[in-house]
Amino acid sequence: MPRDTAFPEVWRELDRAIWRWVLAHGGDPATAEAAGWVSHADGFGHSALPLAQALVSGAPSWASLQRETLRDSALVGSPDAQTDAPKPFVLDGDHLYLLRNHRSEIAVAAALGQRRRSISLPCRPLDDADLRDLFNGSWGEAEARQRDAVRQVLGRRLMVLAGGPGTGKTTTVLRMLLGLSREHLARAGSLPQIRIAAPTGKAARRLGESLRLGVQQLQGSDAGGATWVAHLQAVRTVEAMTVHRLLGSRGRHGGFAFHAGQALAADIVVVDEASMLDLGMLHALLDALREEAVLVLVGDADQLTSVGTGSILVDIVQALEADPRGDLIRLSHCFRADAALVPINEAVRAGDVDAFEAAFSTTSGMQTAVRHAVVDAASLRRRLAAWAGELRASLDAVAITTAVAREDVDTLQARFAMLRQRQLLCALREGPFGAVQVAASLAAQLRAWDVLAPWKGRVWYPGRSVMIIRNDHAARLYNGDLGVCVLVQDGGRSLLQVAFEPSAEDVANGRSLRLLDPDTLPPHEDALALTVHKSQGSEYARAALLLPPDANSPLLTRQMLYTGLSRARKAVELWGAEASTHAALNTVLCRHGRLRERLLEVASSH
Repeated sequence: MPRDTAFPEVWRELDRAIWRWVLAHGGDPATAEAAGWVSHADGFGHSALPLAQALVSGAPSWASLQRETLRDSALVGSPDAQTDAPKPFVLDGDHLYLLRNHRSEIAVAAALGQRRRSISLPCRPLDDADLRDLFNGSWGEAEARQRDAVRQVLGRRLMVLAGGPGTGKTTTVLRMLLGLSREHLARAGSLPQIRIAAPTGKAARRLGESLRLGVQQLQGSDAGGATWVAHLQAVRTVEAMTVHRLLGSRGRHGGFAFHAGQALAADIVVVDEASMLDLGMLHALLDALREEAVLVLVGDADQLTSVGTGSILVDIVQALEADPRGDLIRLSHCFRADAALVPINEAVRAGDVDAFEAAFSTTSGMQTAVRHAVVDAASLRRRLAAWAGELRASLDAVAITTAVAREDVDTLQARFAMLRQRQLLCALREGPFGAVQVAASLAAQLRAWDVLAPWKGRVWYPGRSVMIIRNDHAARLYNGDLGVCVLVQDGGRSLLQVAFEPSAEDVANGRSLRLLDPDTLPPHEDALALTVHKSQGSEYARAALLLPPDANSPLLTRQMLYTGLSRARKAVELWGAEASTHAALNTVLCRHGRLRERLLEVASSH
């Protein structure tokens, strides 16, 4: 039994507090230790503590005698126990759960299983002529899986669309929505209520913008004529939002406005970047949906999982692959004109070191993919100095210290777009190789530039890049939104303003950029360097990924490497030691829990 002075080194204060709580409420030392470890597991994204194996180096695996002790504990329940007083922990087979995670896992598996079984024949199935209309006459093999998705979603209550960057997920989602809209009109006599969402505001806005652009392109073509006009309009007017906002989050008060007793008014719900959903959020979403609503989950199952509990999209995709029923479509063909980076991303996804090295060697001569041996503080300083020089060149190219008239939207838009074309990403957040210190170092080098001398000592200066870190619904700014400080001419005065991408309301009102006073921004931080986690849902023309020099870092995983490198559209740089790169390629992040098994159990029981 650990003493206050001898807790496992990896335990957080919360884990220690849980241990003390169990002892204070009559628990025995073995149960208290297990409770501390299940809290620790939850903190690192596992929905359960596996008792048959060590969670981390130094953690115990529980012998059968200790498991009997857990079963006999008054604080530990069993999965089938019918009791008026729920217990804070649940022992389910070889896994120990926090009660909330166990409830969520059971509920999510049951709800998804029910949705998989709820299949009906469509009233208006899509024929080949319909699909030719929707895909502008394209009928190549490259679009075959997209056509399958659009066809197969009709009549279902669940559809999962998985694929990497550039594989046409949003293109497919738009056509799925049009087909579903026509089906709903045929079945119910009215256009459907459509909701589109993503875990972050940034990802939601990108989804909304991509769908609106797709609608404009279809409206400007001869696709479908009058057949799809009303349905295109129905999609165009839908506002993309965060999942929290969709469910009516009550913020610090907890809970949501929409739940099992107050269903969300939606016939079709699309959630993009589903890899970022955690177990609790998916539970809340499924609870809030009407039984007949169609749920479409979209994302890249090979990306980093959520910062919360579970590896939701991975578990769902694996379960649906093991029990194929036509409700999972994987897209693999890359439609990008410049697909030079695809072999690198595919090699990382497969964990193939030889293919990865070969892909980098092939592209390095074209400067499409470049590696830098950043192995210590000195090599990092040199690389950051070079990156800062490139940033200064970009700022100089857009004349960042020249004020632009507020009404000169085109120039402001061009300036903003160019400065958001490149991004440095870090596997770590803290420490010398972490995003916080790296961003501070780059900012210091920029501020030392003589061109920015008039703003010396000030917090804000032209070219400063920031990321919003707390939602502000009134300002329509959300966690993850990126802004760039620009100099604006307004009534004879030069003012520093922060430019952000337009919100849905701005787009509807014909505004292409938002300019806000720096003093009015919600909490934010420098964004010259971002963590890979923070970059999810974004893409950049050029991205650089900085790895820690310690090859034993637990953050060096295949999912992290894939997510970071796949943010780049045209060119990528990898900064790090070969050992760190290979460690990441060979380490698959696995989160413990039984959602995948539960989904298959539910499927086999019906």
